[in-house]
Amino acid sequence: DLQHYFTVLFGHEGQKPLELRCEDEVDGDEWVEAIHQASYSDILIEREVLMQKYIHLVQIVETEKVAANQLRHQLEDQDTEIERLKSEIVALNKTKEKMRPYQGNQEDEDPDIKKIKKVQSFMRGWLCRRKWKTIVQDYICSPHAESMRKRNQIVFNMVEAESEYVHQLYVLVNCFLRPLRMAASSKKPPISHDDVSSIFLNSETIMFLHEIFHQGLKARIANWPTLILADLFDILLPMLNIYQEFVRNHQYSLQVLANCKQNRDFDKLLKQYEANPACEGRMLETFLTYPMFQIPRYIITLHELLAHTPHEHVERKSLEFAKSKLEELSRVMHDEVSDTENIRKNLAIERTIVEGCDILLDTSQTFIRQGSLIQVPSVERGKLSKVRLGSLSLKKEGERQCFLFTKHFLICTRSSGGKLHLLKTGGVLSLMECTLVEETEAS
Repeated sequence: DLQHYFTVLFGHEGQKPLELRCEDEVDGDEWVEAIHQASYSDILIEREVLMQKYIHLVQIVETEKVAANQLRHQLEDQDTEIERLKSEIVALNKTKEKMRPYQGNQEDEDPDIKKIKKVQSFMRGWLCRRKWKTIVQDYICSPHAESMRKRNQIVFNMVEAESEYVHQLYVLVNCFLRPLRMAASSKKPPISHDDVSSIFLNSETIMFLHEIFHQGLKARIANWPTLILADLFDILLPMLNIYQEFVRNHQYSLQVLANCKQNRDFDKLLKQYEANPACEGRMLETFLTYPMFQIPRYIITLHELLAHTPHEHVERKSLEFAKSKLEELSRVMHDEVSDTENIRKNLAIERTIVEGCDILLDTSQTFIRQGSLIQVPSVERGKLSKVRLGSLSLKKEGERQCFLFTKHFLICTRSSGGKLHLLKTGGVLSLMECTLVEETEAS
């Protein structure tokens, strides 16, 4: 009865072994071999090996291109040198007869004169080497050389920061996005595909974009001390609309994530993903925030590069153009984020008011501040008069929750249950036709 069977043992406690049987021995061996070859870690290792081979081949191609250009220039220089030497040979042949008597005299020259000429030749060589050493030392200590050293250091730091950023995107995609996408396709999904798309909008595309950008940076570093970076930013600039969509969606993605966490199954699954050693104890919200600061980081790096780039440098105009485009995009994203935040803030306040408030649905209504104020009864001719701002006991003060906007001032009361209610009279004050008067009298 136990012929042609195999047992599956699980690594954690509480799970009973699973025994499976096949019809014949060949079928059983094929199943065991298939299970053995289905290791995901082996696939990751093969992918890493292929990626290393690809990087190596790219470097070889770049090196061969540089070597081919150098050889081409050398051939051109040698052709020029050959033509020059030919012309010199013709000139020397014409003066050969005139030089023979002089050469004969040199052969009969006094030995002391030869020694003097040899010492003079030695001194000239020593003076030339000393002058060259002084020139090199002066340049090393010059402001231009110091500026170039700082510029190179900025580029090296940029490569390190880009490598770290690509790793963060890799963790976001491989430890959160792809597992959640698979979980959304399961039989009992803890999250829907629409929610996954809302939380991780364009994350995978941003990772691919920066992997290409990072590979380009490493290829440029391989050609050091020649560093050409402007063309890399030319590749990056047309794709920045992807960032614009991600930044515009950021607050909404965090809101969707917070709503999904109310599902116990999703919250439990997310904590398992966050326990991955690659996350280093960081939450999903942290990884979703990293792309928000990448464009400002590029702007700061370009400012530092331009500060140490001479005005006649071949890359200066390209770097200034890239900086202006990034600053323009940063301003647009900041305005869009501010507008979106303002609308969400207004809607959040509107939802806290039991009766609702239609004026908060105006997109041009900007929130300024909120807080608690004390409403005091007004006194007129020694008697307590009726308070204008709604019904209030005439013998004691009352606390009001107030909200100040650019066009209106809201005054609310808080019930015992914590809910807010607009004052029936004077709860919504329009600031469009108001005049602020400061009373200077002591009374």
